[in-house]
Amino acid sequence: MTKILLSAAAALAIGLPAAAHAQQANILIVDSDRIMSDCTACKSAASQLQTKQAALRSRAQTLQTQLQTEGKALQTAIDALNGKEPDAALKAKITAYQTKENSAKQELGTSTRTLESTAANVQQQIGQKVVSVVEQIRARRGAAIVLSKNSTIANDSAIDVTTEVLTSLNTQLPSVSVTPMPQAAAPQGR
Repeated sequence: MTKILLSAAAALAIGLPAAAHAQQANILIVDSDRIMSDCTACKSAASQLQTKQAALRSRAQTLQTQLQTEGKALQTAIDALNGKEPDAALKAKITAYQTKENSAKQELGTSTRTLESTAANVQQQIGQKVVSVVEQIRARRGAAIVLSKNSTIANDSAIDVTTEVLTSLNTQLPSVSVTPMPQAAAPQGR
């Protein structure tokens, strides 16, 4: 009886590491930060977005400089009046300046929203493909769950599938559209 219990205990002890490893195989991890920084489409899109952002900053600076120059000249003319009412020509210049200022604000607001929409579109395209690729790998490996490496305290590199995800992502998504989010079609009236 003792021999049977010892044999069963030995078999159980030998089987524990295999069972623990089998349990580990049900969980995979992916370094999502590495995916987002190293994927081909991610790098290309990030570069294009940075270029668009730099152009927007440059345009904002140009508009600000133009408005400051024109605004100083107007302020000097207003100050020279010593509280007197401006003539029609100066009023027209003030109105034109305010119109330019409003137009500049609208232009920059529109450009900023377009850039934000473009960044969201890029993230959506990449995110959808990453989820698809991770799901394919999870299913092929028979894992129950895939966790982000950054949300774990400790993990075994044997369950890290980041390189596999990255390789597959680069193959399946070599580039993305760096354009604003598509607008939903407005409902047609009848």
